[in-house]
This record gives sequence, structure tokens and C-alpha cells, in this order.
Amino acid sequence: MQHQILSATPLITDQAVIVGMLMIILGVVFYTSGLQNRLIKGFYNIIPPLLLCYFLPGLLNSANVFDGESSPLPAIGSRYFLPTCLILFLLNLDLKELWTLRKNAGIMFVTGTIGIMLGGPLAVWMIGTISPDTVGGSGSDAAWRGLGTLAGSWIGGSANQLAVREIVQPSAKLFSAIIAVDVFVAYLWMALLLYGASRYEKIDRWFRAESSDVKLLSEKLEQKNRNNRRYPEVKDFIIMLSIAFGGTGLATWLAKPIAKYIQENHPTLANLSLTNEYFWIILFATIAGIALSFTSARKLEFAGASKLASVFLYLLIITIGMQMDILAISENPGLFIVGFIWLIFHALLLFAVGRYFKIPFFYFALGSMSNVGGVASASVTASAFHPSLISAAVLLCVFSYAIGTYAGWFTALLMQMVSP
Repeated sequence: MQHQILSATPLITDQAVIVGMLMIILGVVFYTSGLQNRLIKGFYNIIPPLLLCYFLPGLLNSANVFDGESSPLPAIGSRYFLPTCLILFLLNLDLKELWTLRKNAGIMFVTGTIGIMLGGPLAVWMIGTISPDTVGGSGSDAAWRGLGTLAGSWIGGSANQLAVREIVQPSAKLFSAIIAVDVFVAYLWMALLLYGASRYEKIDRWFRAESSDVKLLSEKLEQKNRNNRRYPEVKDFIIMLSIAFGGTGLATWLAKPIAKYIQENHPTLANLSLTNEYFWIILFATIAGIALSFTSARKLEFAGASKLASVFLYLLIITIGMQMDILAISENPGLFIVGFIWLIFHALLLFAVGRYFKIPFFYFALGSMSNVGGVASASVTASAFHPSLISAAVLLCVFSYAIGTYAGWFTALLMQMVSP
């Protein structure tokens, strides 16, 4: 009887009505998350807005209010919004400024990335020797596919996670479980880093680190923000949209013949996802964003390019959430153990390198959250040290957006190799 109910025609089939519902959900989540009510703030400290943007549409899908699997909205979001937001995020990539952070922030960022790329396969191998079913599976339910999207998130961010998702194509059920692992494990780690930020002086003494350069960096970035901040005009938004969607169109135009050629002449490269059209769309969109960062288009960041990118990202997230099966979270709790082992390896490697090179804890936290947390979490973590340091967090996160998709994809291949 229950199966018949779930298989019945959804309550709402009109896509315009569904779009309205999704936007109302997004508006309610963001409005309430900004309220200062003690109970509401406590709720969002436990359940972050990002998680609700995934799971509220998933609840409606699971309750058969609408059918996310047959809706065209997730495909529209993936094809148009994802490459568009990547281009806008990458406009702010300042390689010259990034080079000035190479000594401490660079070392810890690279260490954090390596920790994620090696920690994932290590966790899969370890759990595979104890519980093969946890990290096994076949087809779209193969655990490495879902965990590959987690690598994209923990090296870049949500946009990279969704890009890797389109490349490795895990099932909606598996991806639902991975989102829960992502949010729970990553936010627990972020809480530990924020706790450490409140006691950074003691940790710096343990690292034997001198933190005077952190103060100099905060003063420099504060001055830069003060000199370049401006109010956006309508033409700024039009130009940003034209650049982003134009770049997406160009990336799609270039990707189709390349993917078709490889599929017809080198089909064995499908194991590396090189026959996947979406792989090439993301590649060319990333290249376009990086190339534009060397032009005057980079100044659009001061008019809010990354904020507009975040809007597209959340529109994408809420359409992806339409396909989720909430009940899938409880089907493989062992994936949480994989996530914990993964981040423990990442943390231990950062501690070892930080202590060896006597690097202040700020760079430890920044290097980690620029990988694991993305722009929002890294900015919150940086602001716990000093508000002006948010710019450094954003700078590293933009670089992580540039490499996250491909590092995540490569990590997915490594996990596939060690899967039982």
C-alpha cells in the first residue's frame, strides 16, 4: 500500500509552481538564518542553512509532493548555473596576491589539499578491509562515486562537488547520504577550528610560531578592501551575467565536439571521464574564469561578482536537492566513519607540517577550511582571528575552486582503484 502511494502521481506537476516553492524555501532559509532570536540562532548553529537548502526539497520529493527525478529543473541547474557560478567565482583569482601568501598560507593550503587527496583513498582502503560493503557497491551506487563528490567539496566547495557529481554520476540515493556526511563531519571540524581560534596563542606556542606576519597581513588586506569597495550598478550585473553565461555558452560549444570525438575514436578513455561532455564544459568554464581574472573583469569582484555567483550556486543546490531521497541517509551509516578517518588524516598531516615549519595556527585553520569548508566556512574561520583576514580566505578559496573539480575527480579515481 505504501509503495502504491509513493508511486502515485505527484501532488504538484507544474514546473512554474515548483520553482515558486523552491524560491520560497530559499528565501525562508536565508531570512530566518539572519534573525537574532536565540532559539533560531541555536538551531542554525546545529543545522546550517546549506544543509536545509539540500534537504527541504528532498523532503518534498520523498513525500511525493513533486517528482524531482523527472523534473527538468536539476538538469537546467547543472548545465547553466554551475559553470556560470564557477566563472564568476574565478574572476577574483589574483595569482600575484596569492603568490605573496605562498610561504605560510601556501604551504598549509597545499598540505590540506594533499591530506584530502590521500586521506580519502586511505579511508576507503581501511574500511574496505573491515567492511567491504560500506565502500563497495556497483554501477551508480558504487561508494567511490559518492565519495568522489565529497572530495570535490573538501578540496574546492559545493560548486566543485556538484561538478564532480556530474562527471562520476552517483545515484541520487548515494549522493543524499554523502551530503549528510559532508555537512556533519565538515561542520564538526569547523567547530573545532573555531575553538582553536579562541586559543590560538597557546597553539602558536606549541607550534613555536611567530604570528606577527598575521597582523601585517590583516592590515594590508583591510587597506585594500577600503580602497576598492564600491556600490554595484545595473550595468555591473548585466556585464557579469553576459560574461558568465557567455563563457558557459562558449564552454558548451567547445566541449560537445571534443567529447564526441573521444567517444568515437578513444572509447577506453571513458574510464577517465574524458568522454563525458560535462567534464569538458567545466574544464573550459574554469579556463575562461581564470583567463578573465587577468583582465579588467577582475574588478567586477568589488561590485559583487562572488555574491552573484553564490546566488547561482544556491539556485543549483536547491534544484539538486529535488532529487534526494532522505531515507537513504540511514542506509549506510558506515560512510560517516569513512568521513571521520578522512578528515583525521587531513588534520594530522596539517599538524605535522605546521609544527615542523613553525607556522601560526591562523594559516593552519585557513589552509584547512579553504579546502574543506569553501568560501563561507573559511571566511567565518578567518574572521574569528580578524575581520580583515576574510580577504585572504576568499583568495585561497578562489584558487581551490580552480583546482577542486579536477583534484576531486582524480581523488575519485584513486578511491575507485582501492575499492573492494
